[in-house]
Amino acid sequence: MTTPDRTALADQVGYLAVPVVTSDRPGPWPGVVLVHDVLGLGDDMREQADWLAAAGYLVAVPDLYEGRAAIRCLKGTFTQLSRQQGPAFDRLDATRSALAEDPRCTGQVGVIGYCMGGGFALLLAGRPGWSAASVNYGPVPDNVEDVLSGACPVVASFGGRDKGLVGAAQKVRAAADAAGVPADVKEYPDARHGFINRISAASPLTPVLKVAGVGYDHDAAADAKRRILAFFDEHLRGPIGLG
Repeated sequence: MTTPDRTALADQVGYLAVPVVTSDRPGPWPGVVLVHDVLGLGDDMREQADWLAAAGYLVAVPDLYEGRAAIRCLKGTFTQLSRQQGPAFDRLDATRSALAEDPRCTGQVGVIGYCMGGGFALLLAGRPGWSAASVNYGPVPDNVEDVLSGACPVVASFGGRDKGLVGAAQKVRAAADAAGVPADVKEYPDARHGFINRISAASPLTPVLKVAGVGYDHDAAADAKRRILAFFDEHLRGPIGLG
């Protein structure tokens, strides 16, 4: 679902998924910025963008690694994530602005992220300009209550067998409740880390991820996607987002 792009948005994205024009959704459409996982902008992230586009969202995926190998960029990108500032955040904000101003977009923009990208999505939820955030097994910072103070609505999904994020769902749920933020937070008891994503066998990190307990779960992924779409439909298709 890619399309040639000659607007300002082209300078910000590595991949753009555009909905098919239909009689009930002719466009413009609400926008979504997709933040990729640790593996970078690969086929799986493109597929994640495509299913959102098929549901009527204009999806922009910036390449935070700027074409470099993931293994060379992990440390620097995670450092920015832990510090909650840096060029990656500037890139994501620039992508949001370009997406909102694109004539194909209604001006309503949400964010969705996976793994590392889920951590970015959680932090962005508390910053200006975002209408909804989907956090998928992203790291939860110690100051999550401060992060979600005044945040946009959040839908979050975690795996009960994700050893690296024990208690993460409860932390996000409690922080959202304390801040009065509309939220749909769910932990899937039998799901591991990365349960929505299909790991490419060609990735050099695949063996490490499998040992670390990362794995796709069809049932959990299907339910999470259903919840994400329902949440985005509620919070991104507002008065100016009827796309």
